[in-house]
Amino acid sequence: MMSRPRKQLISLEDTPYYHITSRCVRRTFLCGVDQHTGESYEHRRQWIVDRIRILSSVFAVDICSYAVMSNHYHVTVKISPEQVEHLSDYEIMLRWLTIFKGTLLIQRYHSGASLSEPERNAVSDTIAVYRERLANISWFMRCLNHPIAVQANKEDNCKGHFFEARFDSKSLDDFESLITCMAYVDLNPIRAGMATTPENSDYTSIQERIKPSFDLGKVIEELSTHKALKGFGGELKPLMPFLDSINEDEEEGIPMPYSAYLELVDWTGRAVLATKRGAIPADLPPILERLNISGKRWLSGATQFEALQHKRFGKKRAHLLADTG
Repeated sequence: MMSRPRKQLISLEDTPYYHITSRCVRRTFLCGVDQHTGESYEHRRQWIVDRIRILSSVFAVDICSYAVMSNHYHVTVKISPEQVEHLSDYEIMLRWLTIFKGTLLIQRYHSGASLSEPERNAVSDTIAVYRERLANISWFMRCLNHPIAVQANKEDNCKGHFFEARFDSKSLDDFESLITCMAYVDLNPIRAGMATTPENSDYTSIQERIKPSFDLGKVIEELSTHKALKGFGGELKPLMPFLDSINEDEEEGIPMPYSAYLELVDWTGRAVLATKRGAIPADLPPILERLNISGKRWLSGATQFEALQHKRFGKKRAHLLADTG
């Protein structure tokens, strides 16, 4: 079946939330230990986490969840064009120049050279393109995968593709699909047998949220001085926050309490590790009752999300109370 153009797969008018997956094409592992050669590529997982966090700060993209596995990684994102709409042309240019050199005319403008009116108009047109790209998931992924591929190829002393040519993107059309996908991503290492608890799931957003001072705390401090952030005076953008309450005029966060999400992930992780896989524990989290989601449906979605993505979740958006009760 022919692949559909990316613009047909991503529509901000329908939803700003997407589940992104990118896979390695080579037999050698992206990260972890290659069972065929015994060589460890574990350090590459941090490359990807660092790059995701830096690019999120430059682009109008918020990170809801992520997990870096052996030969692929998952990212759940919210595309937020409003984050760059209010920025001046000069601020947009500075962001873009943290990643690319820019055209010769842009370089002259950045250096303070005197420009003619036609040249200034050309600069404005170019910056308008940059502004659009900074809110484009395809450009975000290009800036994420290409440097990692170059770095890995250099380390492996080889050439050619490192990632599949197209990343996989699936829309998350409602609140249930969003949190189900986030839990699915955060629990990837547990399902793969790489970790036994969420807090010990290395290179995941759930570990970053639970133990921000462990591993990633130091990384965040180091990245705060990274040239890609210093270039425009920016700071490392945090993961998309959870909201304890929802206001009509403000939804700049995941509309559920953080404690409720942790409860869901912990409960689901225990079910995954149960002797009888798929068994539903009796002590369902209260948050599922308020969302009107059965334990069986939640567990199926949070552990088999990709396999079930062809089935659409209900369109009714859930509004949660400030506590789990």
